[in-house]
Amino acid sequence: MISVAIVGGTGYTGVELIRLLSSHPKVSVDLLTSRSHAGTRADQIFPSLRGISDIVFSDLGDDTLNALQKCDVVFFATPHGVAMQQAEALTQAGVKVIDLAADFRLQSLVEFEQWYQQQHACPELLKSAVYGIPEVSRDKLRNANLVGNPGCYPTTAILGLKPIIEAQNAKNTRLIDERIIVDAKSGVSGAGRQAKLALNYAETSDNFEAYGVTGHRHLPEIEQGINILLESQFTQRVRFLPHLVPMIRGMYSSIHLELTDAGKAVDWQQAFEDSYADEVFLDVLPTGIYPDTRSVRASNRLRIAVYQNNDRAELTVLVVQDNLVKGAAGQAVQNMNVMLGFDETLGLNFAPIVP
Repeated sequence: MISVAIVGGTGYTGVELIRLLSSHPKVSVDLLTSRSHAGTRADQIFPSLRGISDIVFSDLGDDTLNALQKCDVVFFATPHGVAMQQAEALTQAGVKVIDLAADFRLQSLVEFEQWYQQQHACPELLKSAVYGIPEVSRDKLRNANLVGNPGCYPTTAILGLKPIIEAQNAKNTRLIDERIIVDAKSGVSGAGRQAKLALNYAETSDNFEAYGVTGHRHLPEIEQGINILLESQFTQRVRFLPHLVPMIRGMYSSIHLELTDAGKAVDWQQAFEDSYADEVFLDVLPTGIYPDTRSVRASNRLRIAVYQNNDRAELTVLVVQDNLVKGAAGQAVQNMNVMLGFDETLGLNFAPIVP
């Protein structure tokens, strides 16, 4: 069995990791940390875990740090800035590290410091980190010791754009206009498990609002995905605007693009189906069928629909996922499976829940 630790298990992504890894046939969750709940059983904090896990939270002291170095994989479900304080010692000890925060997502130190308002603690180690979208970075993940788990919004944007950027590169000609609009919506759980006035029921229920209008830290991550991960040969300008919607789970990203004459000649439905034909967690819906968030709830599935209107030279890509699973914990487990050479679906191949 693979020995796994979760650092910071009291948030929504932390409890999702416990839920998913508890059903993984090759994993044992041996260590779970929380400074605020040290000594408390996880199922006392999350009753949903009763009968599933009897693990007890540990404080992140010196003894715990030594114990982390004896694990095979350590997940950091912590605020930004925590994982980079421990990652170097862990990787040197031969531990594989998967960070669900932003410490190892952006390769540009300038952009990291600008958007996260802190200096990076291990810039040399950052260079070796792999950005973990398995459907894009699978070959690199197989040899990775350190993975930056993507943000939820960038996962939908990058996977929604991948077939388009790849087709454009292959044809060596512009198929879409320079400007890309990503209009995205997320459930309240995307903001984390925290007691903020703006996130309480009376504020979020029966309400719909945009945020990050002047700029959002997932924008440089999306641009990095296009320019570096997908190696776009053409400049693309991204306008990214997120919204908070009154639901708990779910993410819906609508991507709007203008087609060139060459782009209108492409059958984009077929291009998406071909690109993702072998991806078990990516579902390209038939023409005329459009996704909704409940069709992926509590699952690692991501569903995509493509609408092409050549008369208006428009292409619309609709992407849905559960922001806590494929957008966070599920993708982290999928990354671990690839890193360890396991079947990618282990611990993840279950149906969405309805209603």
